Amino acid sequence: MTKRTIVKLPGDGIGKTVLEEAIRVLDAAGFEADYIEGDIGWEFWCNEGNPLPDRTLKLLEEHKIGLFGAITSKPKDAAFEELAPELKEKGLVYSSPIVGLRQHFGLDICMRPCHSYKGNPLNFVRRGQGGTIEEPEVDVIIFRQNTEGLYGGVEWSNPSDEVYNALMTHPKFVKNFGNVPREELSVSTRIFTKKATERILRAAFDHAKKYGYKSVTLCEKPNVIRETSGMMYKMAIEIQKADYPDIQLWNTNIDAQMMWLTKNPETYGVIVAGNMFGDIVSDGFAGLIGGLGFACSAQFNPDSGIGVFEPTHGSAPKYADYDVSIVNPIAMIESACMMLDFIDENDIAAKIRKAVAEVIAEGKVRTYDMMKMTGRPDVIEKGAASTQQMADAVIEKL
Repeated sequence: MTKRTIVKLPGDGIGKTVLEEAIRVLDAAGFEADYIEGDIGWEFWCNEGNPLPDRTLKLLEEHKIGLFGAITSKPKDAAFEELAPELKEKGLVYSSPIVGLRQHFGLDICMRPCHSYKGNPLNFVRRGQGGTIEEPEVDVIIFRQNTEGLYGGVEWSNPSDEVYNALMTHPKFVKNFGNVPREELSVSTRIFTKKATERILRAAFDHAKKYGYKSVTLCEKPNVIRETSGMMYKMAIEIQKADYPDIQLWNTNIDAQMMWLTKNPETYGVIVAGNMFGDIVSDGFAGLIGGLGFACSAQFNPDSGIGVFEPTHGSAPKYADYDVSIVNPIAMIESACMMLDFIDENDIAAKIRKAVAEVIAEGKVRTYDMMKMTGRPDVIEKGAASTQQMADAVIEKL
């Protein structure tokens, strides 16, 4: 197979550390690639006024595949304060570069698997009959619509005449907000399109069919958010009935789902949701398998073949300055495995996952989170593995 070029996007904080460890694991597993670094993140916002420079977009457009670490993201005013002085008069407004990547390349399919590892001390447990302790196996994959909804970025504070007058045409706006001074209003939209909604629904059903899941659960709120969630639910019913009659369609509200995921997580397999609710439920299930140190993701556009693969944890800047890195690299390593699956390097991905599973089951090497310690520099002295030592253990199993 032709040697690939992978765009590595370290980003900020611990993203730079975990990405390099994942690449070491890829090398040890026999994946041959050239890595070219793309500029992204807080440094480029502060110094250039753009956390996602055009040169990085061009790299991804050319090479298709990005392996991403993590970014720092701050509220509007805090981001403005950190801009270089010469940029502060240019009217620049910070926006998340990872959201920018999704929207620029139409990376509307987001997959977030949550699979529990045997032997992980952070796995969810519950009480069974007679006071027994049960550890249900979690095997869930969340399909999240990645470019629309509340993350679409169509927002206003102190809306203009055109926006305000349009809002005033809705009787509920007039009744509930018509007397609110305009300068006190902030408005965010939740926009769903039929095309993107159908794509994420079909992606979820296709995955369930391919891998033998018996159900797809739509996790929205159609009883209250009647237009957007309601449209998604109606489309799910039509798609399931026409093309996937052997796969059950379940409908749960996001609030109830967050309760049920700790009551019977083993019941669920494939879950599909819009942008915000998909983000929420995927973090909820990640908590059952050990937290964000185990939470990986893929986001891609099936038409263009462009994909970006990242852990769902943040940049954790307080850990980035430690002399020895203590963070768990497994989420990044698993994200690299999702990249391998995407480019049909399935055998290498399976080999890495097997090595990770063996390290966790053996229990000799555990990062501070797996030892239920507070993330301080002295955890290494107390027996926790460093980021590098965890990667070393996986490489040894390989």
